[in-house]
Amino acid sequence: MTVSRGRRRRLAREERERVWRQWRAGASLEAISAALAVSPSGVYGEIAARGGIAPAPRRRAARTVSLVERRLLARWQQAGVGGREMARRLGRAPSTVSREIRRNGARAAATRHYDADAADARAWQRARRPKACRLAQRPALRAAVAERLAADWSPAQISAWLRVSHPDDPAMRVSAETIYRSLYVQARGVLRAELAAHLRRGRSARRPRGRAPAARAGAIVDGASIAARPPAVAARAVPGHWEGDLLMGTVGSCIATLVERASRFVVLVRIGAGRDSPRVVDALIAAAHRLPAGLLASLTWDRGAELAQHRRFSVATDVAVYFCDPRSPWQRGSNENTNGLLRQYFPRGRDVSGVTQDALDAVALKLNTRPRQTLGWATPAAALSRLLRGVALTG
Repeated sequence: MTVSRGRRRRLAREERERVWRQWRAGASLEAISAALAVSPSGVYGEIAARGGIAPAPRRRAARTVSLVERRLLARWQQAGVGGREMARRLGRAPSTVSREIRRNGARAAATRHYDADAADARAWQRARRPKACRLAQRPALRAAVAERLAADWSPAQISAWLRVSHPDDPAMRVSAETIYRSLYVQARGVLRAELAAHLRRGRSARRPRGRAPAARAGAIVDGASIAARPPAVAARAVPGHWEGDLLMGTVGSCIATLVERASRFVVLVRIGAGRDSPRVVDALIAAAHRLPAGLLASLTWDRGAELAQHRRFSVATDVAVYFCDPRSPWQRGSNENTNGLLRQYFPRGRDVSGVTQDALDAVALKLNTRPRQTLGWATPAAALSRLLRGVALTG
């Protein structure tokens, strides 16, 4: 089926509903366009106008005049049936019929015929009751949300922080979904569109989550399996056990990411251009020496060849290294999730070889001072501090 590339036409209500059903199912703009036999620009215009967020379903009140009744009115009017007789046949009050024809009938005085479909569309549009959203009604709440969005907090983090910070003030509560809608549906005119760039994905429209690609597995010689880790590491019972990986950029550039398992505290290490094992291990050894004594007890890594010299790292730092099973990135779940967060600052397709260590430290500080749901909305910095105090007391 070919799709017209000519002038974009307005989508009918049934077509708009099909667009949103397929969009929620993860279909692409091209696939939706082909299925509806309309131009891609028409599909894009419908989706972009609402920032990728499907409109809430609308329902007709039972007492309103239906499309079937309107078509009967149009047929009877053309046959010359009077208003009272039409009302009797429908079982409606005469005022209901006269008001329907007057309000939703022909707009031009010269046109006296009642068009049922046009009348139904006018009534449907007139029935809209736009209501100011919560952020529009509460300036203090809107300011608090905008401030933290500008600091790269996610809507979920902001929503949770508001509940904790204002436990006795219901006016300072807003759901994460309301924040997303206020960002992406700019017709609300509540939050500035540029604040959406501070979100993790940086998209201009919300997109149903797709399937994540499989991670590449590498080969490691004489590496200790993740199954050999002490039980305390797997239980996240004590601090000092880390997960690591490389966050890849273009032209062979990369950043080493280290995440403390118990607190999700993040350390970023500059690698620059190239990811050969000597370069990566040298950078990791230097980073380990910068950490407080005893804070790095073990490191769990993927089976990438960049850590082929893991023995040299262990000798230089006295840190045990464990490797995930092949094709099992979920075994470093904290690190995988953190790398996803870091894509907000280092998107795919960017050369990260020129990023300085100071810039990496600034990004790590942002992540370590943002509340995390997995920590009960505490920050990684606060969680690590609490864990270290607990170790000092028990020691």
